[in-house]
Amino acid sequence: MAIETTFDFDQMLSNAREAFGEELMRMADDGLDFVFTYSDNVALSSSTGKFTQKYPERCFNFGIAEPDQVGASAGLALAGNVVYSQVFGPFLPLRAADQIHTDIAYNDVNVRLIGTHAGVTAGGGPTHNDIADLALYRAIPNLTVFVPADAGQCIKGIRAAYDFQGPMIIRINRGGSPNVYASDDYELEFGKAIETYPGTDLAIISCGSEVYEALMAARILKEKGISARVIDMHTIKPLDYDMIEKCASEVGVIIAAEEASINGGLGSAVAEYLAERGYDGKFARIGIPDEFALLGSLPDVYRHYEIDAEGIAKKALELLA
Repeated sequence: MAIETTFDFDQMLSNAREAFGEELMRMADDGLDFVFTYSDNVALSSSTGKFTQKYPERCFNFGIAEPDQVGASAGLALAGNVVYSQVFGPFLPLRAADQIHTDIAYNDVNVRLIGTHAGVTAGGGPTHNDIADLALYRAIPNLTVFVPADAGQCIKGIRAAYDFQGPMIIRINRGGSPNVYASDDYELEFGKAIETYPGTDLAIISCGSEVYEALMAARILKEKGISARVIDMHTIKPLDYDMIEKCASEVGVIIAAEEASINGGLGSAVAEYLAERGYDGKFARIGIPDEFALLGSLPDVYRHYEIDAEGIAKKALELLA
């Protein structure tokens, strides 16, 4: 079945940060039994805040003590609970790294750590940009790392995570971003990438908010007579090596695009596989360079680092030339 995307549509904004709270509410209303821990950035007026007010007996606020929150979430899971835990993006991997490593991953417990404000979307400046997280998560055993492309995929992942066995990171951005999928009528399986748009000249392997930018880059390239394939690699770990192999065997140019540091993230993971395979085509990573990202509006930051549609298309043309 063909996947219906927003490739030919105008931007339709959605908000994954609101969507996951709405889905938790629906899951609780459906009778699913889980516990929710959260930090101080959950406003009572938000969908997540409304969930905590309706189901206070299963919700625990840890304020600004993120390491304690992650450690307690592991304890709740060891007691037999499925735990969803929302933590402000940059504080999750940086402040609570030890607890993620030792309490969550080592014990292999059913905790779903939801890192909001990921990438350069925090708006709090270089210290609040969450760009080093994927490198950390990839190096920790037992972690599944899910980076939804839009709010609809976030909802599907939140629901599917309930029955998933083992710890999981769910990485979402701060606010509204364009929808990638025009319909939720597609299968989401952790560890299985989605060929979001077909193409024969090159492949753009992307995740999170960069999937939409990749689609728009494919549209720019299409106008120039170039056929670009777009892959939604929504699960960074475990990585879908079969999809990467399919791309490597069918196209001579591969680009990996992510809203994270180019060191240790999706691009590094793809590069490692291609190098070990002996890929003889051209490859490039697109992401935040080895620096603290600039502060600015999201479009301006994307444009500066050339991780927007125009930047991806520009890199593709360079490689094809």
